[in-house]
This record gives sequence, structure tokens and C-alpha cells, in this order.
Amino acid sequence: MRKLTLDDLNRPDIAAFKAQEKLQVVAVLDNVRSMHNVGSIFRTADGFALEKVVLCGITAQPPHREIEKTALGATQSVDWIHYQNTTDAIDNLKALGYEIVAIEQAENSTMLNTFTPDASKKYALIFGNEVDGVSDEVMAKIDECIEIPQFGTKHSFNIVISAGIVFWDFFAKLKL
Repeated sequence: MRKLTLDDLNRPDIAAFKAQEKLQVVAVLDNVRSMHNVGSIFRTADGFALEKVVLCGITAQPPHREIEKTALGATQSVDWIHYQNTTDAIDNLKALGYEIVAIEQAENSTMLNTFTPDASKKYALIFGNEVDGVSDEVMAKIDECIEIPQFGTKHSFNIVISAGIVFWDFFAKLKL
């Protein structure tokens, strides 16, 4: 078996990526502390062709060397916007017709494996702070809460792992 080269992969350049059809999903980062996590989410958003990344509160913004360490250029391909307040971002996304979905462990959450996204809807997936999760103020504004089933001793996945799992699940259910 031979590993594929970069030429074999035939990835689009930034201009072609910006023009291609996107998954009707935006990632909302609610006060994410780690710039490495921010960069990794950009890279993962690029991999699944998300519409954009919404950075909120203390979440760092490009350009920044620490974000680029893990983004590897995805901050140029994936559109992004920053809001001082996550609730303002949520209000704007709701006005644009997005279904607001927190990725969180909460009462009455829907397990990811049983959630079926509707191809006619647009989704804003909210990922919270590494310590505190999605803020209570944001939880009060959501339409749906999705939880990733877990079976080990730790109480949560890293935000980047959570984002990768959820982005893949939405992509697989909506595009494959």
C-alpha cells in the first residue's frame, strides 16, 4: 500500500474552497481559552467544509502564531467572525435562520447517535469553554442540546475531539 501524496489528494486551493458548496453548519466557540484548540477547530472546519467559525468572548482571533501552529493555514480558507458576547452571536445566528445547538452534557440532551439533522436547516453548533463548558446564558437561548455518549472515567472530551466527532457526524448524516 502506498501513501497518497499531496498531488494525489487533489485538494482545492483557497479560492476554489471559498467558492465550493459548504455544509450548512457554523461552529461557535464560547470563550475557548486555548489558541491551539482554536486553530485545530479551524483546521477541522476546513476538513468538513463548514460555512464559518464564530469566535466569541475571550476566544483568540487570527492572525496569531499560536493559532496557526494547529490551523496550518485554515484561518485563510475558513470564514470567521468575532463577537464580544456569545449571546449576541446567537441572537444574530437565530435571526439568520440557524438552529442553535449546544454540544453539552445537560438534562434532556439528545445523544448524538440518535440525533438526525434536517438537511433543510442550517445549524450553529456551540462548543464551550474547556473548564466551564457552554455558558448558562447561552444554554438559555439554545434550540437543542446534543451530548456525545461516553463510556470511560473522564467527564468530557477535549473540545477539539468533540468538534471532530460532531462535525463528522453531521457531515456523514447530511452529505454521505
